[in-house]
Amino acid sequence: MNGNSTPLGTAFSENDAPYPHDPYSVSKHEAEVGLRAVSKSTGMEIVIIRPTLVHSSKAPGNFGRLTRLVAKDLPLPLASINNRCSLDGIENIVNFIVTCLEHPSAANETILVSEGEDLSAPDLIRRMARTMNCPARLLPVPESVLMAAAAMLGRRDMAQRLCGSLQVDISKARALLEWKPPISVDEGLRRAVK
Repeated sequence: MNGNSTPLGTAFSENDAPYPHDPYSVSKHEAEVGLRAVSKSTGMEIVIIRPTLVHSSKAPGNFGRLTRLVAKDLPLPLASINNRCSLDGIENIVNFIVTCLEHPSAANETILVSEGEDLSAPDLIRRMARTMNCPARLLPVPESVLMAAAAMLGRRDMAQRLCGSLQVDISKARALLEWKPPISVDEGLRRAVK
């Protein structure tokens, strides 16, 4: 919703202007605008929650594809990638939603949520492989080569999501709601790939 990438070491916060970048994020932004209008006209309390990359055992998107590749013990050309991404385990998101329902300070707020530990693509793959009791086969291929190959195959967007950074700052969730993720990244990954 805020955008599809951040510079390495920089995180989105709730104060950043929305930058919907594709039809999906445009529809999410329109839904937020609509909810705010309903809230203003009716007094109904709303909470807008913006999660990041969601991982679960049924994740169909990029996480699901990456899980299948790691499980197949295929060499992945990602050892040289230096990025950071915020993750959200489904259990943590559910816990956060319950916290928002119960905490009076959540009313009419927009809050970013993640597990609070940002991982690089190689770190994520290593942790997934360890959880699946298989080796992490990472090959050092320069990012520029990966991006060029992806462009030739018509997969530039997928490569950008895999190689780019996307971090969020969850300071507001921690301070306003006194929330911390109950499930660690490693435990969430273990549950997601079992």
